[in-house]
Amino acid sequence: MSIPKIPVPGRTFLSVLSARWDEFWPELRPRLATLLGEIDYESQPIPFTQTSYYDPELGTPITRRILSFDRPLPLDGLVEVKLATNELEEKWSEGDKRLFNLDPGYITQERLILATGKNFSHRVYLSKGIWADLTLIFHKGDWFDLPWTFPDYATPEIKKHLTAVRAMYKAGLAHSTTPKDTPCPKV
Repeated sequence: MSIPKIPVPGRTFLSVLSARWDEFWPELRPRLATLLGEIDYESQPIPFTQTSYYDPELGTPITRRILSFDRPLPLDGLVEVKLATNELEEKWSEGDKRLFNLDPGYITQERLILATGKNFSHRVYLSKGIWADLTLIFHKGDWFDLPWTFPDYATPEIKKHLTAVRAMYKAGLAHSTTPKDTPCPKV
């Protein structure tokens, strides 16, 4: 019999895509910090060239920033994060076009999970219309793609940033007083 345990929190991850950073970033960045915790990792803009899917909505050239936050995220808190980032996208939308795309998720020692509102065969339903997408797994010192991994997340550039964020997460765990796993409360 397996004994249910509440896992240690993950590190909140956020990918931001846009072609018009000057129009929102100075105001959005502090809002993200209020929502998710202080930003403890922020990449420089990374060209987003693997697909033109977002071009009609976001414009061109699109770049991405990868962020992580110092506030631990209980793994079952991902739904609320996705709903909050959806609200931010809507607030800055112009008609039916978003100014930016926010892809929240979390990193643990074993994986990168992204949140989405779209179902697919490999996604697991969480609640409130939000699904978990197992995007990458970390094994034996490296990130491994899965058949459904988005091409941009499969690039060495993105994996380099994910590895840096994971290292920060792992170092934080080493200094944490939180037990590795907490037994579920008894009824």
